[in-house]
Amino acid sequence: MIQRIQTLYLLIVILLTAALPFWVNLWSDVKGKEIFAKDDILISGAFFVSAILALIAIVLYKKRQNQFVVNRLNMILNLFLLGFFVYRSLNLSGEISVSEKGIGMLIPIFSIVFLVLANKAIRKDEDLVKSVDRLR
Repeated sequence: MIQRIQTLYLLIVILLTAALPFWVNLWSDVKGKEIFAKDDILISGAFFVSAILALIAIVLYKKRQNQFVVNRLNMILNLFLLGFFVYRSLNLSGEISVSEKGIGMLIPIFSIVFLVLANKAIRKDEDLVKSVDRLR
């Protein structure tokens, strides 16, 4: 389980989505107050669900097809988060004084990249198992 590269990728996703949104700001408002994920219950809930889905995918290491599907669901959730952040950033830029967008808005992009890499490694494992089964 731990020796597989997709487990490492999924652990990185867990760290990205469970801890990082609470340390880096998502955006700053006009008054200079930094907004973190803990300030909005829906955003923090989405990040926690993403971390839990990655943990479930790690636990499903014997069922590679289910692991692949859980990673796809996690990618869809991160795409929704990314869409919300893009919508929010477009609303922020229309103000008279300029608001800052934080680096935390890029967390779903990094998560999606690592989930794609994990799915690629899962697919590679599945192809290896299928090729060994053909030889029997």
